[in-house]
Order: sequence, then structure tokens, then C-alpha cells
Amino acid sequence: MKKLLTIILLCVCVCHAHAIDPVKQYGQLQVKGSQLCDQQGKSVILRGISLGWHNIWPRFYNKKAVQTLKQDWNCTVVRAAMGVMIEDNYLENPEFAMQCMTNVIDAAIKQNVYVIIDWHSHITKTQEAKEFFGKMAQKYGKYPHVIYEIYNEPVEDSWASLKKYATEVIGEIRKYDPDNIILVGCPHWDQDIHLVANSPLQGFSNIMYTVHFYAATHGDYLRERTEAAVKKGIPVFISESGVTEASGDGKIDAESEEKWVEMCERLGISWVCWSLSDKNESSSMLLPRATATGPWADDVIKVSGKLVKGLLKKYNK
Repeated sequence: MKKLLTIILLCVCVCHAHAIDPVKQYGQLQVKGSQLCDQQGKSVILRGISLGWHNIWPRFYNKKAVQTLKQDWNCTVVRAAMGVMIEDNYLENPEFAMQCMTNVIDAAIKQNVYVIIDWHSHITKTQEAKEFFGKMAQKYGKYPHVIYEIYNEPVEDSWASLKKYATEVIGEIRKYDPDNIILVGCPHWDQDIHLVANSPLQGFSNIMYTVHFYAATHGDYLRERTEAAVKKGIPVFISESGVTEASGDGKIDAESEEKWVEMCERLGISWVCWSLSDKNESSSMLLPRATATGPWADDVIKVSGKLVKGLLKKYNK
């Protein structure tokens, strides 16, 4: 009987170890120099999964999927990618978008994982973004779980125009939320971080700059550019990355992915992988027959999903 009780207690301890609440552990995040830090000022690396566009894969925008990502995939952060482009997007159907986003944000708060509220667009919509993030800050600014990503992957915007955009949107958020982390995109699909390094925003606290990479396309040149920016004091957050080519499809480059993750771990950079979706492409992590909620058995997790899940379990211990 004693042996049986010992085994049960060990199992409980193991389960608890994999269900540590990141927000309880780290608390209110802050930026110190180039580093994301916990409420005590100690460096923190968040690692997690981005859901696909809400208007294409809304079925995964539910509380049980978030629970699965935390408890089974060891995510410490999830990213809710609210589509502001393609059909049935936020601008066309705001009520549905808000329903999807609320499901994920509320679930993340309940699960005590961090959540990125992502304005998923490639085109500037300043007034609409200000209105949206103002509402989000009023509703969720009191929770330390929340991270705002104010512009996913600018394409044609110059850094000068993005600085102007960011100043306006950050100003709106800070009316209601003085301290949660804000992520700012940079030109050319979030790859021109060297432009940020030469002329960062001034007068704001707790902001970081996003770099996005896809391992089979973006190699040493972008890693070197990213490391140089961090060494100049720029706080970088990789809010989207993939193990595939930049198209989201094509070959999977596990070797390049490992190099990226090793660099992130060495420099203290948080990283999020794309995507929790069931599209017929390499970066999509699930097969169409996967349930909306999980847990997902190995036979419905695609190669990219297994690779990313393995990395999360390796580093988020």
C-alpha cells in the first residue's frame, strides 16, 4: 500500500510540474534593457503557440484548446491572431471577432498563461487599431496576463511611418493600461530590426519589438541582425515563427529551427510558433480530423506540430 501511495504522489507531482501557472510564477512582466523580466526583475523567456487567423480557423478559439496548449504542450504564452484582412475579418464582422478573442483571452487568464492580443494585419489601420486596443486595455488592462501586439507584419510601411502609428496606438493603450507589455512591429514582415536598432521609439516603457522568422527561409543573416539589435539594447520578442519556408508551406528545416531557438535561449528572447490550425500546409500543426479542443493524439499532429511540441516540452520545464 505504501508503494502504491508513493507512486500516486509522484504522479501528482509530475502532473503539477507540467501545469505550473506562468503568470503566478512571473507576475507582472516588465522590460529592463533588452530583456523581458518578471515582477522581480529577473529575465524571463516565454515560449508558446500562435493560433491561426480567427476568421479562418475560429473552431480553435475556445477555452479547452487553450487548456490543452498549457497542460499538454507546456505553453507559457498563447497568441490570438485576430484577422483584420481576408473575408469575415474584424472590420467586417467585429462581433464574431470579439467573441473569438474573448474566448481565448478569458481562457488564458483562467489558465494563468500569458496571452498576446494580435492585430493581425499587413496594412495600416490606425484609427481602427486605436479603437480596438483602447477597448482591450479598458477591459483587460488590469490583468498581468495580457500582451498587446499592435501590428502584425508590416509590409510596405517605412519605419518612420510605423513609429508614428505606434506612438498613437501605444498612447491609446496607456490611457487605460500603464504597464502591460506592448509589441511593436518593424518593416518588411518584421525582419528589418536593424532599422529599429538605429532609431528606437523614445519616451515609452515596457515596449518590445517583434521579429518574425521562418526557419527554412530565414537563416544566419536574420539571426545576426537580431542578435546585433539585442546587443545594442533593443528588446526583441519573436511573436511569430515557423519551422517551414516563409510561405508557411514547403520544407521543414529542423536544423535552422534549432539554431534559432538556441540563439533565443542564449539571448533571452521569447518565441512563439505558427500555427494552431488545420490548413493543408507545412506550418499548420494539426490534421483536419483533429478535434477543436484537444488533447490531440500524435496521429492528428503533423510533423511541424510534433517538432514544436517537442521544443516546448524541452525548454518549458
